[in-house]
This record gives sequence, C-alpha cells and structure tokens, in this order.
Amino acid sequence: MNIIKVSNDKKAYINLLLLADEQENMIDKYLENGEMFVLYENGVKAECVVTKEGNGIYELKNIAVMPDCQRKGYGKRLIDFLFSHYTDCNEMLVGTGDVPSTLGFYKKCGFVESHRIQNFFTDNYDHPIFEDGKQLIDMVYLKRER
Repeated sequence: MNIIKVSNDKKAYINLLLLADEQENMIDKYLENGEMFVLYENGVKAECVVTKEGNGIYELKNIAVMPDCQRKGYGKRLIDFLFSHYTDCNEMLVGTGDVPSTLGFYKKCGFVESHRIQNFFTDNYDHPIFEDGKQLIDMVYLKRER
C-alpha cells in the first residue's frame, strides 16, 4: 500500500471524488485549495481532499473508495494516515449526509457528531441528493480530536 500526495492535475482523479460528492462545481470549491492524497494498492483504491481550516483544525472535504474496495479498510487507513501526516492536527472535521452507513463508518474511525447545517444539501445542490435511498437534507458535521 502506498499513499501519495497529488499536487498537479487533481482533476484527473475527479471520477472517484464524484462518488462522494456528485456535483462537480461543489468539488471545485475545495479541490485546488485542498491537499489531495491517493491510496494505491495495485491501482487506485481510495482518495481524499483535506483543507486546513485554522490553527490545528483540518477538514476532510471528500473521501472516496472504489466501489469494489469498500468495507475493506482503505478509507480507515487513509484517515489514519491523515492524522500521522498532519502532526499539528488537533481536530479533524468532516461533513456528510445523515445516513446510518456513512455515520457508522466515521464513528468507527473515531469521529463523534459535532453539529449540523440545516438544509445544506437542498440549499447548495442543483438537484436532490440521495444516499442509500434517502434524500439528504442537512449536513452532519463530525469531529475527531487528537
């Protein structure tokens, strides 16, 4: 397994990012300002984009795992890598939809619910967003502290 930082041509990895955030102009808002990491193991297995939000605070803006590689530990390995990479990280935030499978993944990775942004998905996306058959309305923010 190898995790690399991607500094150039981040859009080359857009297809996988679109699994986690299906509207490209929303990804564009954080892609260039964020740091991208790609996990390889006989090809791309997972990738993420992280932004620095403040002193010791980072936000995981997007994390996506290839569909045939999900539930095999790649997402958790990428999150664990981020905590070792960002040695000054005291708090990692992540915003996601209110879906039990996704919230369960983050909780297994050590995140706890922090707060919610009401109507985030209905106010910021040009079409209804569904995950696991449920329409996403509010964004749930979770945090993991060191």
